[in-house]
Amino acid sequence: MKRWAVLTVLLYALALLLLTVPIVFAAFGTWGKEGENITFQVSQSTLTLYLHWGYWLWLAILVTGQALLLLLPINIAERRLPARRPVKIPVIVTGLFLANLFVAGLATLLCTVFKENSAINGIEIFQRLNPFPTHQADSGWSLVSGMLTTLVLFWVVWVVIFRNFAKSDDSDSLLQRSTRWLLRGSILELLIAVPSHIFVRRRGDCCAPVGTFWGIATGISVMLLCFGPGVFFLFVERFERLKPKPLGQKLNAK
Repeated sequence: MKRWAVLTVLLYALALLLLTVPIVFAAFGTWGKEGENITFQVSQSTLTLYLHWGYWLWLAILVTGQALLLLLPINIAERRLPARRPVKIPVIVTGLFLANLFVAGLATLLCTVFKENSAINGIEIFQRLNPFPTHQADSGWSLVSGMLTTLVLFWVVWVVIFRNFAKSDDSDSLLQRSTRWLLRGSILELLIAVPSHIFVRRRGDCCAPVGTFWGIATGISVMLLCFGPGVFFLFVERFERLKPKPLGQKLNAK
């Protein structure tokens, strides 16, 4: 079972790697009409995204989350009653990604509502939540620290909420609830992020599209993550069909 889980995680990582460039192209490419043809111009600098450490850190977090979410399906497929510790892991992981969806959606709305030349500058509101203020109010560290602080706060909130809903669930119900909440949350977040990204690009903002694109990337990543348990069970079902039947079952079949 663990081999099928590893294969599922690898397929998830491969899907993210292959979708990175097309999604970036679609989000930041320059579209223009020339007669009846539509040209799609793409900057070669997009490929440098694979050289940025932040990209690989985010990919590692997503892949690790997918692997942790598959611990419960492995126990279910092996017909083992999960201990309380593995049951808590999906609650923590689900809370983390729900918090990511919420923060990304919030950042998207802030980038859409507040213009870059206004007194309140969209995503920079997170700088005010920085628990470790620096002398440079507009430093990148202040922004990252403020967003991480917001993420941790919502992570705790979502873990408590999800735990209260799922504490009476059995293993199958808990797994279904986790994927259902994440899938609905990612769809809702994408319904906010995609129109917002189009709006801020047409408005001509410089940095706001980066915030809205983050919302799109988060929504798609979490949506794909939800299909991991389903893919795993497809592999398990296929394995069970191909596995040779015991001799006693063959004699009974005859």
